[in-house]
Amino acid sequence: MTAPTPDTSEGLRTGTLNTADISFFVVSAAAPLTVMAGVAPIAIVLGGIGAPTGYLLAGITLAIFAVGFTTMSRHVKSAGAFYAYITRGLGKPLGIAAALLAMLGYNGMEIGVYGLLGTATADTAHSLWGVDIPWLPVSLAGLLLIWYGGYRSIDFGAKVLGLLLVAETGILVLLAGGVLLKGGADGLSLASFAPGNVLVPGTAGVLAFAFAAFTGFESTVIYRREAKNPDRTVPRATYLAVGFLGLFYAFVVWIAIQAFGDAKVVEAAGGDPAGLFFTAITTFVGGWAADLMHVLIVTSVLASLLAFHNAINRYGLALAEEGVLPRSFGRIHPRHRSPYAAGIAQTVLGAVVVLGFALAGADPYQQLLLWVNTPGMIGLLALQLLAALAVPFFFRKITHTEGVLRTTVAPAVAVVLLSGAIWLVITHMDLFTAAPPLVNTVLVAVVPAVFVLGLALARRLRRTRPEVYANFAAEPRTDPGTEPGTAPATDTPSTEGEAPSCPHPTSSSSTPASARPS
Repeated sequence: MTAPTPDTSEGLRTGTLNTADISFFVVSAAAPLTVMAGVAPIAIVLGGIGAPTGYLLAGITLAIFAVGFTTMSRHVKSAGAFYAYITRGLGKPLGIAAALLAMLGYNGMEIGVYGLLGTATADTAHSLWGVDIPWLPVSLAGLLLIWYGGYRSIDFGAKVLGLLLVAETGILVLLAGGVLLKGGADGLSLASFAPGNVLVPGTAGVLAFAFAAFTGFESTVIYRREAKNPDRTVPRATYLAVGFLGLFYAFVVWIAIQAFGDAKVVEAAGGDPAGLFFTAITTFVGGWAADLMHVLIVTSVLASLLAFHNAINRYGLALAEEGVLPRSFGRIHPRHRSPYAAGIAQTVLGAVVVLGFALAGADPYQQLLLWVNTPGMIGLLALQLLAALAVPFFFRKITHTEGVLRTTVAPAVAVVLLSGAIWLVITHMDLFTAAPPLVNTVLVAVVPAVFVLGLALARRLRRTRPEVYANFAAEPRTDPGTEPGTAPATDTPSTEGEAPSCPHPTSSSSTPASARPS
């Protein structure tokens, strides 16, 4: 069977992304080097030498979530990702609320990182050349650079992210090689995985950080329309991303512990958390490698920004096609085949937020990054929980041949585990924000507030724009040329007591497409 050929009609560039390409987008969004060098030392302070196991446990939890999530992806063809899944399982009001929450989550995860880009670049310039540069011009330049990356074709973005991801993971592999070859500080030890070192009071804090480190892995389904053989590519990319991140994070944190020794690493991490990885790579590889790591942290941040920007653009495109966002947001570039109008809108929003924090005299790291990122992270975790909850309800509505393990057991376990993850994050908010309780309360409250706003929007759409409401998250047309904002025909199962819609006229069967085995 030959590989699908990218189409030449107007619209996104279909049949373009393979499993590795989509994985690059997802893993790059997680920014492995930045997470390890910037956050893992704090996890070691909290959880001691048992910290690596926290990343493994988070990875296992999200792999369980992926079982039901990817099974449902074979039946839901909508480009709306999270909100489409939630709509099909739990109904349109919750789905529309989820759409707003997704926009909050992905925008929060991206826009706040422009503060990190400014500070990371300034730190790198100071460390390498002794030059002090202001953060704001760097962040604004980053906005333009990321806009251009999203404006270009999706295969261009995949190539850029592939290169940057290889570079940032490569420097961590280089550190690992140096530590393993030299036998660590006191010899290599597996004490990190002993139950007595894992089950300690600080493990809850480690798990909170670990779940945050995976944020964005589920965005594989956003690229469904641009994937080669999406029924296979999307699930494979999801498992590959979560598996790689879980194992790689745990391995690298273990390597950092070996670089200082079980007895000394907690003291070293507490004394200089920001310098832990730089000290380790200087000792076991050389000062030149530490200088390179400084540079690659900046490129790691850029890769994360580009990955989230592309995801946001596709969410914006999908909502414009739904008729929820302005129709103009659904414009696709005729040559690059990118959702460039949504990209412009997202860049403008990012510039407004960045400039607003700058004019208020806010700290780019402590406030722009942490205060904007944190609600985004909680929002995405909440969407994962809702998506897991939607899976068994969806499969109860359709005829299918999927097993009960995939459609009921795994999603139920994921609901329990993800609820625990959200509780851990909320109860350890001070570790994420370093902010007073009032600020933390407000940051957490943003998420349910946006969700309630989405429920209100759903009610308003049902009353004032019933055609948009009725066709929200419906299965896409197979015929090309559907205008953005035009309600597509639907063969989705009925929800909320609505009359079932007729199958697409071109179908030769009376069975809905979503009910047929893939």
